[in-house]
Amino acid sequence: MNDYRSRILAHVDPAPPPLEVMLGPTAPRGDGDLAPLDWVDRDQRPVLRPAAVLVPVVEYPDQPKVLLTRRSDNLGNHAGQVAFPGGKMDPGELPAQTALREADEEVGLQSSFVEIAGYLDTYETGTGFRIMPVVGFVRPGFTLRIQDAEVAEVFEVPLSFLMNPLNHQRHRATWRGREREYYAMPYNGHYIWGATAGMLKNMYDRIFAAQ
Repeated sequence: MNDYRSRILAHVDPAPPPLEVMLGPTAPRGDGDLAPLDWVDRDQRPVLRPAAVLVPVVEYPDQPKVLLTRRSDNLGNHAGQVAFPGGKMDPGELPAQTALREADEEVGLQSSFVEIAGYLDTYETGTGFRIMPVVGFVRPGFTLRIQDAEVAEVFEVPLSFLMNPLNHQRHRATWRGREREYYAMPYNGHYIWGATAGMLKNMYDRIFAAQ
């Protein structure tokens, strides 16, 4: 894990795809990775909404850690779930702009502390979001300011834990009347699962699987 920085820079995409490509018919990764979403009626598929999240790798001297949030319980989408800072893209925004703006708004992480490393694969959720994960190297020394309406808490997980395949569990649950399988990475009382775990699994597959 000592060479994490060079490996990330070598394996992420240096630029995001155009919006029309990002919102194309299929996404490289998504909630259907372990079992196809197979909408019974294609007309019931949610309208795809572009979003971006920041995957913040905090570069502590002893070991890098990934900063994550737990969303507030009163939110309409994904309430109470562990998530990356991020949200819907505003018209005319680029993914990195959205990710940095949302990180500042949600937890007070200022963009001056973030160096954009690159982009992972677009990820589609069963709720109709097409998410562009933006990997950023974060310089320590920042002071967070949590937006209570959106974020219940912030915590950090060692990158070495998240990039260890032994911690990539497969769990099952019933969703919309069907049993579904999804990735989960429980850590120190925090249940990292669903889209967040799926994007971390994609990060492992792209960057660290061949290590």
